[in-house]
Amino acid sequence: MTAASYGVCMNLRDTASLVTGASRGLGRALAAQLAAAGSRVVMVAREREPLEQAAAEIRSAGGIAHALVADIGDIESVHPIAAQAAALVGPIDILVNNASTLGPTPLRLLLDTECEDLTRVLEVNLVGPFRLTKVIAGSMALRGRGLVVNISSDASVEAYPTWGAYSISKAALDHLTRIWAVELAEAGVRFLSIDPGEMNTRMHADAIPDADPASLADPAEVAARIATLIARPEPSSGARLKAEGVAP
Repeated sequence: MTAASYGVCMNLRDTASLVTGASRGLGRALAAQLAAAGSRVVMVAREREPLEQAAAEIRSAGGIAHALVADIGDIESVHPIAAQAAALVGPIDILVNNASTLGPTPLRLLLDTECEDLTRVLEVNLVGPFRLTKVIAGSMALRGRGLVVNISSDASVEAYPTWGAYSISKAALDHLTRIWAVELAEAGVRFLSIDPGEMNTRMHADAIPDADPASLADPAEVAARIATLIARPEPSSGARLKAEGVAP
């Protein structure tokens, strides 16, 4: 893959990808989608068993996938994640910052939110992606190519009661995406913020237990739409995109 390929279409074959929050839900589906398209994938999550199972399923389907057990919200984990990923699949071409936490559930009003809980949400949803991007985007810039995808939410633009900590983190992540894009505009590294929409995931069930699963999107279908957005050349770096309505 060359820098020029971004001007036409990003060919996912023979790329190296790193996906956080990859043990279940959208992260797991995205890892499978990228591997099916020919990318060598490193999957990161905190829980070993579901993560290793997800990686094994990708390998059994003919893809290349590796499991790294780590907490993106832990400052001590970031450099080991980047180093081990590069050792396993080579320099990372695509970084997907998908790992997220809601904070304590049931969700709470801001007046009832503990400062420590807000701090933890920001560490996982915002500071962790910043740290990992800082390490990996630097390498991308030296090579003159790369893509960083930050998974956003409609909560980043809508003020939903009790979603305060999560919403704040995602709104900041959107703007972080735009700033990265401006600062590395000449370096060949692209940044996208993608709102996947409401999905049938454990996180959604934790947040809204009464939601009808039948009314929610399948993470696999959303992952296919996001893969389409990743491969397209037209979204400008720093754009905030919605997966809903995209034809896979």
